[in-house]
Amino acid sequence: CKARPAVSGAVILAAAFPNATYLGLPVLEATFGPWARGVAIQFDLFACTPLLFTLGVLVAARYGTAAAGAHHMTAELLRIPALWAALLAVSLNLLDLRMHSVLDGLLSMLERGVVPLMLFSLGLSLEWNRAQWRKLPTVVPVLLLRLLLVPALVTLVASVTGLSGELRAAVVMEAAMPSMVLGIVFCDRYNLDVGLYATTVTMTTVLSLVTL
Repeated sequence: CKARPAVSGAVILAAAFPNATYLGLPVLEATFGPWARGVAIQFDLFACTPLLFTLGVLVAARYGTAAAGAHHMTAELLRIPALWAALLAVSLNLLDLRMHSVLDGLLSMLERGVVPLMLFSLGLSLEWNRAQWRKLPTVVPVLLLRLLLVPALVTLVASVTGLSGELRAAVVMEAAMPSMVLGIVFCDRYNLDVGLYATTVTMTTVLSLVTL
């Protein structure tokens, strides 16, 4: 409330978009098993990513001062390799095409490096310095929204829409993930408060070890 636009934009992005894949995928797989990887991927690529590159870009452009603007959002979305990979995989799945054993072995080998690389990337994004504590009053609302209120709302919506059991639990855990790492790039591009966003990523990630 009454914060600088650069702060408001960073706070909105941090509260709205979770770290659905970098942290969500390994956590869900470790908690529920291999089937839960699909929940993390669909949650991110078919929900969070389209919203991020449309609504998220509009928010960043509205509160930022960069000349980048909100143009060519569709083009930005179409340049994400992971989205094309997911669309191709879903198409092959729907067509019920069997995977060649050589390709299956290659993808299985690549798969084993995904989780370690995600966790390594997440660790690189965290920042630890004294300046972060001065930003704590601004970060507190994000902590409450991202780690408590949003998961509570998703629990309610999931129950109303008929999700139950481990599937509902996996979806709620995805909603409870800390702030996404990619938001740092958005803050830098649109001249939002990068330091505040980095602090938020660090704090939400650390506290999520408890809340999750």
